[in-house]
Amino acid sequence: MKEIVFAAQYLVLGLGDVYLGAPVATPVDPRHRLVTTKYNPARTWTAENSVGIGGAYLCVYGMEGPGGYQFVGRTTQVWNRFQRSGLFAERPWALRFFDRIEWYPVSAEELLDLRAETEAGRGPVDVTEGVFDYGEYTRFLAANAAPIEAFRARQSAAFAAEKERWRISGEFDRTAEPDAGAGGARSVLGEPAGVRVPAGATGVTAPFIASVWQVDARPGMRVAKGDKLAALEAMKMETIIAAPHDGTVAEVYTAVGTQVAAGQVLLALVPDGPGPAAPEPVPAR
Repeated sequence: MKEIVFAAQYLVLGLGDVYLGAPVATPVDPRHRLVTTKYNPARTWTAENSVGIGGAYLCVYGMEGPGGYQFVGRTTQVWNRFQRSGLFAERPWALRFFDRIEWYPVSAEELLDLRAETEAGRGPVDVTEGVFDYGEYTRFLAANAAPIEAFRARQSAAFAAEKERWRISGEFDRTAEPDAGAGGARSVLGEPAGVRVPAGATGVTAPFIASVWQVDARPGMRVAKGDKLAALEAMKMETIIAAPHDGTVAEVYTAVGTQVAAGQVLLALVPDGPGPAAPEPVPAR
């Protein structure tokens, strides 16, 4: 893995993938494309200048913050708010679209010195002007089609073997998951809460594992189809949970800050329309 990372030439395809000019880049040679999953839920803290891979893409974190990419190393700054020299002479971000990045190893002590120099606007970076020729690149792919395909086949086989190990170890067994069909839910500690959706009501569920970011619905609230009921957060992405139909909120089974599982019932929504006859009120004495 170390050999692949240092042999690869990463082509910058986007900026600001995380924050502050953070590059998203992928290796030019498909045989260098390491592919990995991301953390879910994401880390709440990632160190500035961390280098990580998510899917087939590499990113350098421009500042501290949350993140989900798997770490492969650390590097110097890609953002400098105050200095206007070196890589930051024209703008506060170091990289541009279609820049190509190559890595070389340094010791932890050397890296600290390089970061201090970069922060002061004096950081040495070996920059070579070049042109990315797409025609030449397609010819390269054609000439190396056989070894590229062999690499992809080996990679796919390794993924399949790893997935089988996960299956054997019980990674895919959902014995601790709630029974969404029965209206099951979890408490903050993950224990079944014994939720029962009222007869005639719709159980509005979470589409995936996430944290509850907002809860707008309240018992007794009238809502129209498409109205926002709640918001979930996973992998730094906010997902709105909308009302599937017109109706009245009967119960809310979650709260801000809790983690919910895929299929977990968040609230019960009684649809508009004829329903069972309401009982006669009992006279007060």
